[in-house]
Amino acid sequence: MPRLARLAELVQGASSVVALTGAGISVPSGIPDFRTPGSGLWERVDPMEVAHIDAFHADPVRFWRFYGERFATLGEKQPNAAHRALAALERAGRLDAVITQNIDLLHRKAGTQELVEVHGSIAGCSCLSCGASVTAERARALMAADPDGVPRCEGCETPLKPDVVLFGELLPEAALRRAEQLCAGAELLLCIGSSLEVYPVAALPELTLRSGGAIAIVTQGATPLDELASVRLHGDVVHELQVLLGALELPVPWEHLIT
Repeated sequence: MPRLARLAELVQGASSVVALTGAGISVPSGIPDFRTPGSGLWERVDPMEVAHIDAFHADPVRFWRFYGERFATLGEKQPNAAHRALAALERAGRLDAVITQNIDLLHRKAGTQELVEVHGSIAGCSCLSCGASVTAERARALMAADPDGVPRCEGCETPLKPDVVLFGELLPEAALRRAEQLCAGAELLLCIGSSLEVYPVAALPELTLRSGGAIAIVTQGATPLDELASVRLHGDVVHELQVLLGALELPVPWEHLIT
């Protein structure tokens, strides 16, 4: 596998390695991605109707009918061996940080320590009126107690908003600045399971390239940056990262072991 051997060489030779992950890394955990024809989440629902900040303000009941189900589903999911492989790389000193577009908490559950969640997470909810915040567990209890299924602020009764970035919202400034800093300083950026089409995150690999670093892309679908990648792998992310760990002589996560 010459391309995986080349990737292992790049990881070994880089003084700073950062990973950028998208929805594709969580598909093996049973979480559908957003845009794959026939199976993507947005094939079934219009994101502008259920995942836009205007939709939240206009019809919180409909919004939470969608997000309540999504929160419950995501909360039950567990990290797969690809998430655990990145955590293993970090523990071994081979990976500085993970930047993720995902809100599913799976990198946290896998043990990643230096994590930048640029689209927020399902860890909690906040009140846009008074600033109060609650955990996801408390939000679920508030949903169950509300006749419309809407978690409401216990202080001012305003519908709570999940701590995720909705369409029509800006990314958290601190998270974006940290992601930009990491990518600009990386000698190697591993782009895993991302279409690299959603801005401003899609611009992060360009920061690495402009700073003289290299990018490696591990995802099954085509991306706009494929021609600029030093290594391009199209296989299953679990398999590819397990083989990478083996090439680096690091322990391979036991889930879904290669046979």
